[in-house]
Amino acid sequence: MATTEQREATLQEQAKRHLWLHFSRMGAYSAGADIPVIVRGEGCHVWDENGKRYFDGLSALFCVNIGHGRHDLAAAGAEQAKELGFFTNWSYAHPPAIRLAARIAELAPGDLNRVFFTSGGSEAVETMLKLARQYHKLTGHPNKTKVIAREIAYHGTSLGALSATGITALRAPFEPFTPGGCHVPNTNQYRLKPGYGAEMLADAVAERIEFEGPETVAAVVMEPVQNAGGCLTPPPGYFQRVREICDQYDVLMVSDEVICSWGRLGTWFGAQRYDYQPDIITTAKGITSAYAPLGAVITSDKVAEPFLDGTASFLHGFTFAGHPISCAVSLANIEAMEQERVLENVQANEPVFRRMLDSLRDIPIVGDVRGAGYFHAIELVKDQDTKESFDEDESEWLLREFLSGALYDAGLICRADDRGDPVLQLSPPLIAGPEHFEEIEGILRPVLEEASRRVRA
Repeated sequence: MATTEQREATLQEQAKRHLWLHFSRMGAYSAGADIPVIVRGEGCHVWDENGKRYFDGLSALFCVNIGHGRHDLAAAGAEQAKELGFFTNWSYAHPPAIRLAARIAELAPGDLNRVFFTSGGSEAVETMLKLARQYHKLTGHPNKTKVIAREIAYHGTSLGALSATGITALRAPFEPFTPGGCHVPNTNQYRLKPGYGAEMLADAVAERIEFEGPETVAAVVMEPVQNAGGCLTPPPGYFQRVREICDQYDVLMVSDEVICSWGRLGTWFGAQRYDYQPDIITTAKGITSAYAPLGAVITSDKVAEPFLDGTASFLHGFTFAGHPISCAVSLANIEAMEQERVLENVQANEPVFRRMLDSLRDIPIVGDVRGAGYFHAIELVKDQDTKESFDEDESEWLLREFLSGALYDAGLICRADDRGDPVLQLSPPLIAGPEHFEEIEGILRPVLEEASRRVRA
């Protein structure tokens, strides 16, 4: 039971004593640093407990696509709660899940007509891994269990998803994993190895399948634009070639769109942006614009077919997956995005966003600018001509000791990341426009210029 002293403590004090933050160095707060406490949001901005305003240049975590403070989305959830607060999808259905599944199938590319709901992105990837294995067992290929992903790619935090994740530092504390995670080069065209052309990147998938043995490979999982490593985009024809390879070796092609769907790249799904047809899409985040937790695995009719006859069953599920309140919020989110032409806003303003970021190339530590839609990254370098990167200690100072704090203090929330080479990532709400990009530049430029001066001093 809480004591009087605990009840009277400030939010800051309570957070430091009781709240365990995700992916955070808790020792910094034990040593006296304040925890950022965000209390309100409106449009593209949020406010902290002291009343200071920030531009949310990360859409919280690539997910508040329609912006903060949407009372209509909250009302949709509240109205659903009055009618049916909860019922499970374990052998039962309810109207919000049915309607949302039909709506998703309508928007998804090709014959992706079957929707299995989860509570979030890692759960969607975990579900996909189990689904791929059971699919191949049901179709007479029980040894197809391995999954091929890309180096430095992030696919989630559960143990199965971590086996596909290609970031060593995130994997090491939790090994050993279930066997089967294999990796190929990513599409960082800024740092291609000498003699290794972009046209060779997709063929590396075929080479790895041959190395592992085609009879053992269940799926290839890739993001349309790879998050970790800094918004890595595909070269022309890349995904079309991967599709051919998957067909050749009877391997499922999975588009991991936990970030890249629901307008982030200017299309409902990232596969539509790059014109390829996956067998499975995993999605979450922007499906509700993060107003309620929800994820989904969207499968083709081919993948669903073995589970639809006789006594077959996909032996998997989550209690709160497809929660009626979350589904109602998602339906309201999709309706609002259509009525307010949010995708068209991204398409129209992506060039303006990109020009603003490209204008920063005159700052000596800006090495590369890359990405698509409202999902971009700036790679930071010691030398623009040689592309020399920062070592571990230098990156620690640049990203964590200077840039993260300086940008936040100046009023900009973005991600300083070194899962790979050091980058800054920007992923603003999809309602942002030119005036917001000017606001970002007004903060980003002087901070990067100061960082560059300190690096070169």
